[in-house]
Amino acid sequence: MIICSCTGMTDRDINEAVSWMRASDPLTLITPGKIYRALGKAPQCGGCIRLFVEKMRGETQLAVPRELQGLRRTARSAAAV
Repeated sequence: MIICSCTGMTDRDINEAVSWMRASDPLTLITPGKIYRALGKAPQCGGCIRLFVEKMRGETQLAVPRELQGLRRTARSAAAV
């Protein structure tokens, strides 16, 4: 399914990019910008962003790695002390 008609990006492209990024660095935080860069593309009109993010969220490998979960809460707690 085509997700971004400006660049021709498909849901398969997104899935493959997420898989590649997770395999190369299991702790990386995956963002739409990183996916575009991994595919050698750049967003243009922005009309696809809702569908793009929806497809990203459906990707099982997208979850924040366990080692990185809760870091924001930890940093806030430390700053308050």
